Amino acid sequence: MEFAKGEGADWRFEMEDWLRKNLKHGVFNPNRESEKFLSKRFPSGNFRKLKYDNLERFTEVVRELIDLDSREIAHRSDYVVCYWDESAQKGAGTKGEITIARFLEKPVYLVTQTKLEDIPGWVLGCTTKIFGSFDELKVFMLEKYSIKKKERV
Repeated sequence: MEFAKGEGADWRFEMEDWLRKNLKHGVFNPNRESEKFLSKRFPSGNFRKLKYDNLERFTEVVRELIDLDSREIAHRSDYVVCYWDESAQKGAGTKGEITIARFLEKPVYLVTQTKLEDIPGWVLGCTTKIFGSFDELKVFMLEKYSIKKKERV
């Protein structure tokens, strides 16, 4: 999120709405949860400025965010949706989250338009299935997780 335009909120909010409406899934959206978390601690909205002004405090807050995300993946998530682009390559959170998911044997669905040979092997190794677009992911998710499909079984 740190290096993504708008912290990657656009695709996350769109997927969150789609998953809730179409599959009735609960969704942990790190943008929404980070915003709630940070608004309590930094009502002025100057959290990122801390990285330059008070690295020790910044690191403490980031650790709390890491713990929040990690607990969510470990205890309450059934799968992880990951969007891999140039900004994800620069950051570390995505790699950490999909590693946790892989370790806990939870599916990781990767959406990317990046050439696969340009994606780190570690990321590919953590990935369960790769999609070229969010539309492809949605088709897959409807087939795999559809309530109507489960009712037919």
